[in-house]
Amino acid sequence: MAEIGAFLSSEEHGPRELVAQAVMAEEAGLHSILISDHYHPWIDRQGESPFVWSVIGSISGKTKHRVTTGVTCPTVRIHPAILAQAAATSQILLDGRFVFGVGTGEALNEHILGDHWPPVEIRLKMLEEAVEVIRLLWEGKVVNHHGEFYTVENARLYSVPDSPPPIAVSAFGPDAAEVAARIGDGFITVRPDKELREKYRSLGGSGRSIAALKVCWDQDEKRARKLAYELWPTTGLTGQLSQELPMPAHFESAASNVTEDTVADAIACGPDPERHIKAITEYLDAGFDEVYVNQIGPDQAGFFDFFSRDVLPRL
Repeated sequence: MAEIGAFLSSEEHGPRELVAQAVMAEEAGLHSILISDHYHPWIDRQGESPFVWSVIGSISGKTKHRVTTGVTCPTVRIHPAILAQAAATSQILLDGRFVFGVGTGEALNEHILGDHWPPVEIRLKMLEEAVEVIRLLWEGKVVNHHGEFYTVENARLYSVPDSPPPIAVSAFGPDAAEVAARIGDGFITVRPDKELREKYRSLGGSGRSIAALKVCWDQDEKRARKLAYELWPTTGLTGQLSQELPMPAHFESAASNVTEDTVADAIACGPDPERHIKAITEYLDAGFDEVYVNQIGPDQAGFFDFFSRDVLPRL
């Protein structure tokens, strides 16, 4: 049976709000969390970008959730040796309930130190080497690594968990799915893409398949549609734009021709539980093992009440 969890948006909510949502999710009967890892929001109206590792630490003291980063880029902005330490500490704090979700990232978050933003083929190679470095450090031994992209000298993690966290690799296309199958313990995507999931399996990927979607519950459907459009017009963007644009203002410009109808077609909006059930069922029918649902907007308490009462029992 697939597991249903809560997807927390670090682009929309501050650190205290995210921790409060994790508690609400647990009270609503959801026992796993996927949380985004961003330096910038996609657009300025979203308005937040707390440091995800601090938030995870706080969540670990408030709930019994399993927590997955959705996803961290371990290649440019933060060196993989540092993220190996962050993930190891999170695994300890969460008593073994941490999953390290990784991916090739977006220029939006990774350009901030002035580093060159490489093409996706290079980013996939960087990700593969980064994962190698991270796993070496999780062994708790002195590591010396001189690779194509990363150097580690005389580094040792002293606080290491009894068992390392699984690494789930983000994949939106066949090349990334191949990397996920080869180096990952699972894969993550945001579409109900049965073909991609089957590609991952056919390439030898045996870990859990994880997917995430957005909804916008409100008692008033028009208000829900408007809110989803105002906060997530980037839902209507296609292709490589989301990986290549460097600033929230650029995403706002790129999404200027996206309409409210386009967003509402992609996101279940309003109070009708059937719409929400249908949206989630697409992912269940595609065979995903874990499906994480994100409520757009500030009324998280209302959403979790609605979800636990009218949606979750029917899933």
